Amino acid sequence: MQPAQHKKPADFRELHEGEAFIIPNPWDAGSAKVLVALGFKALASTSSGLAFTLGRLDGSVTLDEVIDHARTLDQATSLPLSVDLENGYGPDPEDAALAVTRAAEAGAVGGSIEDYDPQGDIYGLDHATERVAAASDASRRFDFPFTLTARAENHIRGNPDLDDTIARLQSYEEAGADVLYAPGLGDGDQIRAVCEKISKPLNVLAHPGLSMSEITEAGAQRVSVGGGLTWVAVGAMAAAANDIRDRGDFSSLAAPVRIKEWLSR
Repeated sequence: MQPAQHKKPADFRELHEGEAFIIPNPWDAGSAKVLVALGFKALASTSSGLAFTLGRLDGSVTLDEVIDHARTLDQATSLPLSVDLENGYGPDPEDAALAVTRAAEAGAVGGSIEDYDPQGDIYGLDHATERVAAASDASRRFDFPFTLTARAENHIRGNPDLDDTIARLQSYEEAGADVLYAPGLGDGDQIRAVCEKISKPLNVLAHPGLSMSEITEAGAQRVSVGGGLTWVAVGAMAAAANDIRDRGDFSSLAAPVRIKEWLSR
């Protein structure tokens, strides 16, 4: 890590100790620069957004591609970057540790490891905890504080068992995770139930049925949007393209963008 980079991990840790904050998810260097210009304080990558830029579905990107992407995002801005490392690109604890190590070497100051295997299974609790412990051990070997997020995937993988989700997050906390994350929590009651059972900061995945006030009043510290902004951008492009194709209507091309201002930062 370059000397200038040492401020990023400290800034990222400090964010988790203050007021609740939003960490948006850019899908490329340009979107990262826009988010900086709009005043956000940290960034997180999105696996689905990255896969889209490569013309693929989520879960089909390699660790090498993710690390190249992380390096690009890190170099594009001066903000702390946390990387979506999916399941660590392998089922074993050593795979999770390697993914964290490579992300840190690429400039990231944080990263997430989830307990879902791309083959379609949620790892058993003991195995999933071993993977978090290995990732945590790897994160402690750096000369800066790397913020490890452990994800319990139940609620977006067909198993909305809140008690099991809480038990998993508690186990991941004991294994050394710095931030806990259960994407798919539906409302403030579920968020509050989780926050009451853990002591580490909780990241919540935003969705249209939640408000920032509901999330923070329930006790969560960090809010991410996953691939959401990617799909907003793609949706706007598709709507404009439909108007152009079907009606010869080019009015949508007058979108109010400030490219020079955004990319000069």
